[in-house]
Amino acid sequence: MAAFVAVCEAESLTGAAKRLGLSLSVLSRQISSLEGRLGARLFYRTTRSISLTDAGGRYLERARRILADLDEAERSAQGERAEPRGKLSVTAPLIFGRLHVAPLMARLVERHRDVTVELDLSDRFVSLVEEGHDLAIRIGHLPDSQLIARRFGETRRALVASPSYLKKAGTPLHPVDLKNFATIAFMPVSPSFDWHFAEAGADLGMRLDPRFVTNSGDTAIALALDSAGIARVLYYQVRDAIREGRLVEVLAPFAPAPMPIHAVYPSARLLTAKVRAFIDLIAEAADWRLA
Repeated sequence: MAAFVAVCEAESLTGAAKRLGLSLSVLSRQISSLEGRLGARLFYRTTRSISLTDAGGRYLERARRILADLDEAERSAQGERAEPRGKLSVTAPLIFGRLHVAPLMARLVERHRDVTVELDLSDRFVSLVEEGHDLAIRIGHLPDSQLIARRFGETRRALVASPSYLKKAGTPLHPVDLKNFATIAFMPVSPSFDWHFAEAGADLGMRLDPRFVTNSGDTAIALALDSAGIARVLYYQVRDAIREGRLVEVLAPFAPAPMPIHAVYPSARLLTAKVRAFIDLIAEAADWRLA
């Protein structure tokens, strides 16, 4: 049953085998044995993907409840849950991780001396299971997944430029005006050159031809600070620079709806004490309402 839930959460046999420390052949036999015992097919399998059947979906819901109850019973029998210990591996977007996750990890280590931390900062999508992380911080709307997501805040897209650039080039008053300005695209925020805005409650999409394109938020912000143009970034990345007057936000009334910030992790049944402690710390200490 635990192997079945692990496959659902990893969304692959390979990822689940890695998490469980099993060979792929052993895990496949366990799943086949479970299907034989139940007399029902739990997964649709192809060479490239695996997905739940209707029977598998029903079984997953009950299996999770059973495993969670078993886990709770074991912790109850042991008394309080074990003290957090070992290495906690977290992945987060680069700037967000530096500004908002790293300080919390420092507090975690201060509280729990038997915990060490590893923080993987990257603006690419990092697979929680395939790359062996305990928890991921995600910004934006999440794809369907068997992982658990807990919302801790939100942020939004923002267009910013330096005061000197706006003095020289003028200030756009409507998104269509951007065609007359040098724009800077941060690719994780703008995976295409179709930029979206909100106007009178409706989506307004525009295709732009940025003067600069980068996969680094720090670089996009540096270009804006150097008066190279108007950068499209995330608000939390430039909040301090706006407050200090080094950058100016433009077209704020046309900003699209905020994006959620989630902590994503395996089911509660698989959480270790160190992961629980970090999630509790986020809930206690984090102020991630960054819109």
